[in-house]
Amino acid sequence: MIQELVKQQSLLLKEYEYERQQFQRMTENMGVRRRVKSGLCWFPLRIGRSFFNSLDQLVLEVERIEDVEVEHQFEPGKPVTFFQQDASEMLHYMRFVGQISFVEENRMVIIMPNSDAVIQVQNAVRVGVQLYLDEYTYRLMFDALERVINAKEGRLAELRDIFHAKAPLHKFTFYPARFPWLNPSQEAAVNEVLWAKDVAVVHGPPGTGKTTTLVEAIYETLRRESQVLVCAQSNMAVDWISEKLTDRGVNVLRIGNPTRVTDKMLADTYERRFEAHPLYTQLWSIRRAIRQLYDNPQGNNSNRHQKIARMKEKATELEYQINESLFNEARVISCTLTGSANHLLVGRKFSTLFIDEAAQALEASCWIAIQKADRVIMAGDHRQLPPTIKCIEAIEGGLDHTLMQQIVENKPACVSLLTVQYRMCDAIMQFPNQEFYGGHLVSDPSVKYRSILDWDTAIEWIDTPNEAEYIENQADDSMSRLNPAEAELTLLTLKNYFDKIGRDRILYERLDVGLISPYKGQVRLLRQLVKRDSYWKPFRHLITINTVDGFQGQERDIIVISLVRSNEQGQVGFLRDLRRMNVAITRARMKLILIGHQATLCSHPFYRRLQKYTEKVENYEII
Repeated sequence: MIQELVKQQSLLLKEYEYERQQFQRMTENMGVRRRVKSGLCWFPLRIGRSFFNSLDQLVLEVERIEDVEVEHQFEPGKPVTFFQQDASEMLHYMRFVGQISFVEENRMVIIMPNSDAVIQVQNAVRVGVQLYLDEYTYRLMFDALERVINAKEGRLAELRDIFHAKAPLHKFTFYPARFPWLNPSQEAAVNEVLWAKDVAVVHGPPGTGKTTTLVEAIYETLRRESQVLVCAQSNMAVDWISEKLTDRGVNVLRIGNPTRVTDKMLADTYERRFEAHPLYTQLWSIRRAIRQLYDNPQGNNSNRHQKIARMKEKATELEYQINESLFNEARVISCTLTGSANHLLVGRKFSTLFIDEAAQALEASCWIAIQKADRVIMAGDHRQLPPTIKCIEAIEGGLDHTLMQQIVENKPACVSLLTVQYRMCDAIMQFPNQEFYGGHLVSDPSVKYRSILDWDTAIEWIDTPNEAEYIENQADDSMSRLNPAEAELTLLTLKNYFDKIGRDRILYERLDVGLISPYKGQVRLLRQLVKRDSYWKPFRHLITINTVDGFQGQERDIIVISLVRSNEQGQVGFLRDLRRMNVAITRARMKLILIGHQATLCSHPFYRRLQKYTEKVENYEII
């Protein structure tokens, strides 16, 4: 039991050391253009205004003005560092670290340490910003694991023993609640959540209504508890569940910075609620007066210091009153797992913690939030995307084995599988159903036989020719791979399918399309080709082009997957991670088209089975 957690600690250290070395290598050796193409850097920047936000943090706006189509890795909460490029193209790093407050497309707002840092960036020529090593998150994870390992008694020790050892589960006993608007598996899952004293897992395969079920479980829990904590690994997942809870009329207080900034989400954020509070105007006036006293030192220093001290004391008192008011009114506190360590939540405890997308979270990050809870409800699908881990040695050692997986294996009695899916037609659903879900899934009648065209083939695999031009190659500016000939074939295939459907019908019915490739290099190439070709101009608003990870949680009427790999050695690279392919093929509602070299990919038994399945569908052996 303890040995497993110690092993996690050791593997996490390997991942940290790998990231540290990678950052050092990037800083010293990787050219700035390559960093930009890898999504790690924005350069050059247009520097915008600086101002104090509602939390009295000094922030600076920046905007990227080149390579705006490149998919970047900047997210709220991540640390960044600024640099300046001189005439000889040498980079000079500024000696401070900022933190991303907000990012949207090509604009970013960064929390700055002080006014000197702002002036330094504003006065710089050819300035850029890049991601910095996230020491803070690692420190939180190491601290959380240390506390769990050393816990001798109390709820943290009990949960550890339940999750990792043979300690028994405990349940409440009362009659099941009825939810006629849910299907039987969803209703059973909500009841299992309500009965659980320690832990429950809602296993939600693609399209089975995991979010609907989780929202219902939270709503019902709030009939019994005054407040719950809702977390997820990513800001996007937290925003999504928060939005759904708000739609149900639940008062949500969103800690941290949402990535999808809608008016509705902004209204839920701590920052917006803080500045909308009746006492905020008075607090803002005091803060402004304090800054003016610092900026204009005049008169008796002793009197001035006393005045500042009194005003700071009053500001602290007002801030405390506003915080207590906001937290007392909220029924749900939502944040990322790392965000649960926010100073605003220090000392706060919750009867129930809900973790959405738990299968994408490292075990250590889950323990950051679990320390604040008496019981834990997890939702996710360990058959889809795993946590993002960069160190191969850490992956091989099992760092990607999540706490949700551990609980599923150790305490299967607490797992509720959602079995009715509402996304895919049956012909698309049956292959992942057999491969990943033991054949337990069924298609709802509303989607079972739906298709775009009469007698359409729901899933097909277009084999790329055995020719030199279709051999994969490595992108010049990154470690990613691309296959230009396959990219052209991918778009030609989609174009032919569009012609079959008819332009007017596509636009009238707003049939949406997802172009997916596991490789960022291919994604960039596909985006460029679609942008250049005037044929796609009327349809661009209906087409999304992204990596598999970028499509997690999404769905489209038509999905086209460019698999890229084509080589004489039969190497499929990280396409061996079948969870990633499960995500890709389960995004499609009515049509799934695979483009790829079968001789290469079918060297792997999974793709061999997939190829045989597509043949059966095409021959109407599966309808």
